[in-house]
Amino acid sequence: MKTPRPPKKSESLEIRLPYDAKLAFMERCQRDGRSASEALRGFIDQQIAPPRATTRRSRLVVGALIAAAVGAVALPSLARQPAAADALRRASFVQQDANHDGVLSFDEFRR
Repeated sequence: MKTPRPPKKSESLEIRLPYDAKLAFMERCQRDGRSASEALRGFIDQQIAPPRATTRRSRLVVGALIAAAVGAVALPSLARQPAAADALRRASFVQQDANHDGVLSFDEFRR
């Protein structure tokens, strides 16, 4: 039995943007190994997809609550041991600094 073919891509969309933006977008697509059409179709698919059950905000709230609970338990003992607290903060930073450049970017922090 044959698998059904995906629908043909017969519709087009015209957009206007500055030439520099177009060049930058085309270069990014080339670096990512995909066509501009593929990138735009992916963006459109994300925009029309039904919303997911969990939102990013709810995940951040849960993560913050967990971090607060862990901190509340660890803080009293670490306050008496400044060297241990410093070592714990340093280890946490090293773990979050994925590319080990000594700077914690927002993307690294978010992960």
